[in-house]
Amino acid sequence: MRRIRAVTALVVVPLSVPAMQGCNPHQYDSVPSVTDVRSSELTGTWRGLDGTRVVLKADGTAEVARLDGQEFDFDEGWRLSGTGTWRLTDRPSGWGDGQHVSLKVTRRTAAETREPEDGEPRASQDGEPAPKAYTWTLEMERGEKGLRLFFLFGDPDSRSYYVLQRAG
Repeated sequence: MRRIRAVTALVVVPLSVPAMQGCNPHQYDSVPSVTDVRSSELTGTWRGLDGTRVVLKADGTAEVARLDGQEFDFDEGWRLSGTGTWRLTDRPSGWGDGQHVSLKVTRRTAAETREPEDGEPRASQDGEPAPKAYTWTLEMERGEKGLRLFFLFGDPDSRSYYVLQRAG
């Protein structure tokens, strides 16, 4: 009987360990990054879903319309519009190893609540309101269609990307 219990423990415990982990299989994938971007490549208008618009100007100022919060702030459901500044940085920040764009809204001009997708819970009425000022750390990736900006939303371990494409 002791032998059966020992064999059962050896089989059940290893099979239950992956089930207990419950993590996204892509949780530890590296986040795309670039190291050769020039500020001049970033100036212009970038668009996202549902009317999101980010304008990065050559003088370092920025205009943002309907941009959702980054990481867990996304779950609050607010969308922010306003003006502020941006800069390209090589300093370690964000999730990728390369360059980043630091985008700061210093003056909010509007705020709204995002409509949830099918199956997504509606943001709580008790949730945090849109902040008056906010900073995003935007990652960058070069692909077949050129440079794109993005940040992680929701739980960063889920690797959900909020993508901004150059308007064209």
